[in-house]
Amino acid sequence: MATGQSAIILWYRRDLRLSDHPALSAAIQSGRPILPVFILDNQVLSLGAAPKWRLGLGLEAFSRTLEQLGSRLILRRGDAQEVLQQLVAETGAGGVYWTRAYDPGSIKRDTRVKAALTKQGVEARSFAGHLLFEPWEVATKAGQPFRVFTPMWRSVRGRDVPPPDPRPTRFMTPQSWPVSEKLSDWGLGQGMERGGRIVRPFIRPGEDSALDQLDTFLDQLGAYSERRDRLDKPGTTDLSEYLSLGEIGPRTILHRVQAAAQMGSLGTEEFLRQLVWREFAYHLMFHWPHLLTSNWKPEWDGFPWNTDKDLPEVQAWRQARTGVPVVDAGLRQMYVTGRMHNRARMIVASYLTKHLTTHWKIGMNWFAECLVDWDPAANAMGWQWVAGSGPDASPFFRIFNPETQRQRFDPKEKYVHKWIAEGQTDPPETALAYFNAIPRRWRLSSDDEYPEPVVDLKEGRNRALRLYEHVKSQ
Repeated sequence: MATGQSAIILWYRRDLRLSDHPALSAAIQSGRPILPVFILDNQVLSLGAAPKWRLGLGLEAFSRTLEQLGSRLILRRGDAQEVLQQLVAETGAGGVYWTRAYDPGSIKRDTRVKAALTKQGVEARSFAGHLLFEPWEVATKAGQPFRVFTPMWRSVRGRDVPPPDPRPTRFMTPQSWPVSEKLSDWGLGQGMERGGRIVRPFIRPGEDSALDQLDTFLDQLGAYSERRDRLDKPGTTDLSEYLSLGEIGPRTILHRVQAAAQMGSLGTEEFLRQLVWREFAYHLMFHWPHLLTSNWKPEWDGFPWNTDKDLPEVQAWRQARTGVPVVDAGLRQMYVTGRMHNRARMIVASYLTKHLTTHWKIGMNWFAECLVDWDPAANAMGWQWVAGSGPDASPFFRIFNPETQRQRFDPKEKYVHKWIAEGQTDPPETALAYFNAIPRRWRLSSDDEYPEPVVDLKEGRNRALRLYEHVKSQ
């Protein structure tokens, strides 16, 4: 099929933006009409309730953005290969462009799509855009993938990264548009049940909101090193959900932070390390895809994790009723806002995997259901890092003491009181909102007494260490 001036189908996935978008830039440079498309396929349908709901909000916002340029987002559902081939037949499009994904399911799908389209004579091109560095472009001196973060950080630190492509003010559109399905018919928010109403005020979807949040963060960048672990003070970027859906590109963040560094802002080095941690997670997932499903270190296969997600203590963890305030506060923040502070994520994960010796996959899967900023690589690496089974992991004997963590990062219990209503005479709305966000079948009320700990912290730590020593001796 000759391309000529035939349209390019721009297959959007987790890249819902116009700026810092190499695939879009290439399509614009071709001078051909551009047909933006999003496909509801099995990869999307497999998302948990919160990320699927957040995706729906992102698609709604992105559709409005495209309409402001005189374009539109075509929505179709079905097998990606079949949908794209049908659109090619309907529109006479001569090319399909998309931004690469790196999880094994997406790689398998995209490889199949590219082969089928190419065989059909359609130009099929994938582009970078979700990461700063393609996973195969970063390697040790021996040409091997990195297994440890610090050497990777040293390898990429200071490496030139192209500046982000500017946001287009217009691009060519087709003379006629194919039929689009209605986003409202997809029911992407059904799994949230009543929780969506509670979380919604905390969500500001879309590229413009992402850029505004970046500006807000840059204003406080100087305090990042000091505050990023504090639960009681603002200090984190709050960019994770935007990065997850690609409502902002990593090159945009990098170059803006580097510009701030040239102006003398403190905290840039510490932040850039964290940005590269995201790269490290994708690097690992690409080279060792079993990171998503099994212990990265096979010697952990013999550890006697609890794998029963319905045990009372695991249910107490899931319901944020463990009796350990900082653990419960972290989980309740997630139920009310869709997000959780990174320090709280580590505390919550350590408590489940070590004090309750419960398999990290139970926690990972629960986060995948509840986090609006869910990211396959970061979620898997984070849980395995805390559990001790992953690359560059926290040693198993390094067990977070939740109370010590609370004293250090929430010394006046502002974070705890913000999210836990029980025991307070006049609890804040954020704490009360938890009871309206959770499933009714949990039958919990702010009038309930706060529970006693489901496990004594010292006893839980000692039990975990005994199991670990027993496995080590085998």
